[in-house]
Amino acid sequence: MLHRIRNGRPAGIVRIVLAGALLAVLGMAAPVQAEALKPYKDRLFRYKKIHETLYGGDFLVVEYSKQRDLRDRDEVDERRVYGNYVSYKPKRGRGSAELNANGRVVQYMGTGKWKGGANAIVLYVHGQGGNRFQGMNDVSFGGNFNRVQNLMVRNGGAYLTVDVTNFDKRGTADIAALIRYQKQLSPHARVVVACGSMGGIICWNLVKNANYASLLSGVVLLGSPKDPNFLSSGALSRNVPVYMGQGTLDRVYNWEDQANFFKQIKARAPGYPIRFTLFDTGTHGTPIRMTDWRQVLNWMLR
Repeated sequence: MLHRIRNGRPAGIVRIVLAGALLAVLGMAAPVQAEALKPYKDRLFRYKKIHETLYGGDFLVVEYSKQRDLRDRDEVDERRVYGNYVSYKPKRGRGSAELNANGRVVQYMGTGKWKGGANAIVLYVHGQGGNRFQGMNDVSFGGNFNRVQNLMVRNGGAYLTVDVTNFDKRGTADIAALIRYQKQLSPHARVVVACGSMGGIICWNLVKNANYASLLSGVVLLGSPKDPNFLSSGALSRNVPVYMGQGTLDRVYNWEDQANFFKQIKARAPGYPIRFTLFDTGTHGTPIRMTDWRQVLNWMLR
């Protein structure tokens, strides 16, 4: 059951249905600025219904419908999305490479301007049991990985995925080395690291480390665990934007634990740039399928 997390007291279910136009108005609370990423299939990927908005729009409860958002969207459930959701333009510039770092070989893939000259970079880190191919899959997860690829390719950016074997300091150091290498190729690029599931450990580690955090314009956590050490790490003073996406039926990481962590951060530092999207009835993989990449990245990149 969904509860408000306001003032620490559950207040029951309050369904406030917001049309897309109203959401756009709420988004203009901040000064109007040019959007970094131009629209791409927004009608298909936008949130169809917002149940509730809290913390001035920083916390959204979004309706997830298994019928609409999975069965009607996928030609083969959870395996292949219908063709109107994808464009294979990113495949033209897609390739693989290796980076020698920290005495290890880091294998990764890229598309767009991943060999240099990018104005923005999104790097996806998979969870346990995944690999670099997951984030390059055009047709799984409702085509959402294909969308972020297209957003970067069509806007002069780069998109990368990477193999991670250690979700600890070693893995974090390898990701940081890849970011530094990409920054050498694209010195003016702003970098966002997105982490799925257990990969979120690396995202939190990057933000907690002052040297690594200086390379970042944001981290995106998709069905990932919280990191209580974040609060005492000095990260709150660095203001690296954080997005957290969670499903209410996630059996791996309980959504209430993650939502309460968001609340702790807001209580400790009310102005910290953090947003949370809760997908009502969504499961562990729902944030990867449903997160509106353009909305999140435009917030971080501007």
